[in-house]
Amino acid sequence: MVSPSPFTAAERWESLKAAILGGVVAATVAIAILLGRALLIPRDAPLAGLELTGLWGQMTLINGAIAAFSGALFALTYRYGVRQDTNPQLKGGVVLAFTLVRGLALVDVGAAIAHHYWPFFAASLESLLLFGITGLLLDLSLVKGWITPFQN
Repeated sequence: MVSPSPFTAAERWESLKAAILGGVVAATVAIAILLGRALLIPRDAPLAGLELTGLWGQMTLINGAIAAFSGALFALTYRYGVRQDTNPQLKGGVVLAFTLVRGLALVDVGAAIAHHYWPFFAASLESLLLFGITGLLLDLSLVKGWITPFQN
């Protein structure tokens, strides 16, 4: 006897809500990080003339879109991974797994070593912020009932 699939229309709807929330939060965090970086560039630095137009503006939008897609996939994985579990190691593990994958993918090891590991730490910190904040807001959404946990 085949058991019924747990992937009902209601479960798919909750997954879509989680993915949308994850994508919006991740894109917002990523763009805020980029804007913060632009504001922290000293006025006399060679890059000080960059504006949110042209190539830099396009790269900001591309980075935001990639973050939105990553955040949506993270939210789906997080919702299925934590289900009804309150284990903080499981939740942190999902966040750190996505952080490491994204952080390591953004870094060329040779460049990281040549620059005293700064690119690795910066990319990892940005990813930790991106997925950590997204995870916290997903937890809040699950607690408030805005999104329901995946039912086994």
